[in-house]
Formats: sequence, structure tokens, C-alpha cells
Amino acid sequence: MNIGKIRLINFRNYLNLNLNLNKKINVFIGKNAQGKTNLLESIYVCATGKSFRTNSDREMINFDKDEAYIGAYMNIDDYERFIEIKLERNAAKTIRINKNKLENQKELNSGLNVVVFAPDDLRLVKDGPAKRRDFLDSEISQIKPIYQFNISRYNKILFQRNNILKSTKSYKEKRELLDIFDLQLASTGAEIVVERKKYIEDLSEIAREIHKKVTSSNEKIQLEYETNIEYDGDTNILIKTYLDKLKENVNRDIETRTTSLGPHRDDMNVFINEKDLRIYGSQGQQRTTVLSIKLSEVELIKRVRGSYPILLLDDVFSELDSERRKYLIDSLKDIQTIITVTDTMNLKEMKSIDKSIFYVNDGMLSKRSF
Repeated sequence: MNIGKIRLINFRNYLNLNLNLNKKINVFIGKNAQGKTNLLESIYVCATGKSFRTNSDREMINFDKDEAYIGAYMNIDDYERFIEIKLERNAAKTIRINKNKLENQKELNSGLNVVVFAPDDLRLVKDGPAKRRDFLDSEISQIKPIYQFNISRYNKILFQRNNILKSTKSYKEKRELLDIFDLQLASTGAEIVVERKKYIEDLSEIAREIHKKVTSSNEKIQLEYETNIEYDGDTNILIKTYLDKLKENVNRDIETRTTSLGPHRDDMNVFINEKDLRIYGSQGQQRTTVLSIKLSEVELIKRVRGSYPILLLDDVFSELDSERRKYLIDSLKDIQTIITVTDTMNLKEMKSIDKSIFYVNDGMLSKRSF
């Protein structure tokens, strides 16, 4: 899969851009705040319908304008697809695929998969569980769209259950209402737990091989799903266990006025040589681990979808040493990759790769040879 052309109108600092992309490597060079990451963001929006930088569509519209447009021609399994996204300050976004308007963003199944790797991804191992849950939810949704539906449904049920816990209703009334919502919460939550556990197991299997190569066999990586509901492979038993635990904890939940159990409390643990990376890992090990996880995402999407996703590398070369950069570059030969850098220092390492080079200056592009 690849993107052939992209058109931006009033998107961030791009007032009117027509860009033809190389099917292999595309390098965008420029100082900070010139618009390099905006290009990556526009591609991500085409794939997922949302930004990886903000939850507000309005922020993606040029400051002086009331609406923005993204149009992208992409090739997926030898089939050309044209995606258009219109953003408005005072209305919901509009999405069209091959000129057919979607009813809402939930219907978006662009067929385009992307993996983003940015310096901020170090937070994947440094930050708390919420960051890793967001990572899991985003990546699983790309390869299994029904998962996003389950996440949305679960969050709505969870919100309603927490409202009951916070209400001024009597204890008896709360218990009666909670019994209704608990079954829905357990059924939907179980689906999420099953998908997360499988995804982490598959990702861990791939990551072991990649991390072994990246570290010259000096380190062994292991990813594990940490859930507060025991799961032995039987979904029906999982739902029953979930329900039983909700009932066991109901008095505590009423007292604290929040739901204490469920996938909204889960985490992904990362171990290097059987030691918790967050506690014992150096910054270098954390960077290498994130590199391994990101490349494992790419391979897992290839395994599931049959073709490589588009890889978006946002100024990550400066975060890696020469050995890690070489491994990353060697991994790009079959993948359409969009790379942003602040200088030409790393281009020599890409000498033998088919690539297009663009210089970015305040939302204007110029193509160069190197």
C-alpha cells in the first residue's frame, strides 16, 4: 500500500499544496515549526480519521481560515482509493471515499494502515498505563475496526455506571441499576481484554526477534498484558469472572464513586532480560525498545493485512545512535516511509535507497537532489 498524491488546503500552515510522493522513501528537511510534522499528521488523518497530535479537529485548520481540506490518492492491493476529508470550525468533519460520503467517522475503513514513530513515543515506556492503553487501542483498531466500536461502547457504559455510583440514589436503587450495566460492561470489556491479550502476545513474538537483532543478541524483550481480570482463554468464563468481581467490589466502588475493575485499568508491561524496563532500563534501552516495538507494529500489520503499512518517522534519527539508525534504514526497503529531519546529516546513511528529498520552509516545499 502507498499514497501517490496528497492535496492540502488550509491544513495547518499549508494553504495550497499538491504533493506527489515516492513509493519508497520521502525525506522532508527543515527547521522546527516549518510544517514537517503537519504532513505526517495529514496522512495519519486519512488513515484513521483523527490526528495523533490533538483531539481537536479545529486545531488542524489554518488559524486564519474557517475550513480545511485533505485529499489523498492511495493504492491498496492494486486498487486506487481517493479519500477526502473536510474540516470545519463550526461543523463535524466530512469524509468521502471515492466521492461517497460517509455517515460518520465510525464508518471510515480507509484500508490504509500507518505506524508513527516520534520522539514523544518514548513516553510509551516512561509514562503511566493510560499512554500504553491508548497505544493498544489505536493500533488494534487499525487492524480490527470492530475493536474501536467496542472501545467506544465500553466507554459509554463505563460513563453511565460511574454516574450511577456518583448519584444520590439509595444503596438499593444503585445496586439494582448496577446489575443492569454490569452485564453490558462485562460482555464488552471481555472482548477488549481478549483482543488486547492476543495483540500483545503477537507483538511480543515479533519484537523478540527484532530486538535480538537490534541489540546483537545482548537483550531479550518480553511484552505482557497486565489485567485485573483473570483470563485463561475462555471468553465465557472471562465474562463470568468479570461479573463476579464487579459484584465483589460494588461496595468499594460505591464508596469511591468510580469503577475499580476493567480494561480501563489495565497495562502493558515491558521487560528487558526479565527486568521491568520502566524501573531498571536506561534511556538508551528505552529508545531501543520503542524502536523494536514500532518495527514490530509494522511487521504485525504486514502479517495481518498482507502488505506493509506506511511508516511515518518524525525526527527520530537524532534520537538513535548510528547502529540503531542503520538498522532502521535497512528495514525500510519494502515500506513507503515519510521521514522528517532538521538537517542533512543523516542523508549519507540513505545513499543507496530510492528516495525523494523535499525542503520545507513555512509551509512551502521545494524538491531537491542530494
